[in-house]
Amino acid sequence: MTSRGSSADRELEAPSADSPALEIQTLVRSFLKEHTAYDVLPVSYRLIVFDTRLLVKKALAGLVQNGIVSAPLWSSELHRFAGMLTVSDFVNLIQYYYTHASVEDALQDIEKFEIGHLRDVEKKLGAPAPQLISMHPMSSLYDACRLLAESRAHRVPLLDNDALGTEMIISVITQYRILKFIAVNYQETRSLRRSLAELKIGTYENIATAPLSTPVIELINIFVDKKISAVPIIDENGVVLNVYESVDVMSIARSGRYNELDIPVGEALEARPKDYPGVHTCTLNDTLYSIFQTIRKQRVYRLIVVDQDKKLIGIVSLSDILGYLVGYQR
Repeated sequence: MTSRGSSADRELEAPSADSPALEIQTLVRSFLKEHTAYDVLPVSYRLIVFDTRLLVKKALAGLVQNGIVSAPLWSSELHRFAGMLTVSDFVNLIQYYYTHASVEDALQDIEKFEIGHLRDVEKKLGAPAPQLISMHPMSSLYDACRLLAESRAHRVPLLDNDALGTEMIISVITQYRILKFIAVNYQETRSLRRSLAELKIGTYENIATAPLSTPVIELINIFVDKKISAVPIIDENGVVLNVYESVDVMSIARSGRYNELDIPVGEALEARPKDYPGVHTCTLNDTLYSIFQTIRKQRVYRLIVVDQDKKLIGIVSLSDILGYLVGYQR
């Protein structure tokens, strides 16, 4: 495993008064403040909610069956929203079982493991408890973007109260859904025709990478230690071959293949489903407008920035784009 760097700035600098960044941010902020989180929701949608007493195994099957990677949680004891079940929970669970139990014990334990027990796993691993964030459906999209940027979350649940004051989970909006809404509805597209090199969006230093021979468990440890969700897989020349993502871990949890955590990531990648969308790449010459066009057409979570020889330069995540648009600096 290595970390790759470049001379590009990792963090967004405060834009000067005459910079293209200021123009983009001013226009997009105005657009976001004119719309609410409710505006982003589709006309018809299905909401999957899990009770915290549900077995993790059944919850995982429910996620896979419905083609989703997260779901809000409900405490039937407290009659209120109780957080989100996300890929990070399964990453923590697998790391815990790898270091604290045999394969046989893990397989037996997972059969009776409830969602509510996941917080205990975090404590034993020394991982911080996930933030319990939420907002009202009529909050502005600008507020939603700021909340996502500041919390580094990928999604935010929308909560309201019924006539009796009982809390209700209305829906969940994600970074992708917000950015797609912007891609479809934002009219000032001229301001977006600036390149990544000019706008300095993305991460270009200290990028965790790995060769195809890296054991899967090492990548899982990287996800936890660096709080990231993807690791580019490169060859000895730095050419991008693939990307191992935290969502890949869900297939391990679902199948119970805890004895395969030491296999090379190259072998694990071959077991991906045939409908896997592949790796989305771009160059420093690509514009914010072209990236929004990609987001509009395909479900994208990140773009790998490469040069003309397909060598890794950086990564542009949805968090990077969202944070940039609202002027948030880490």
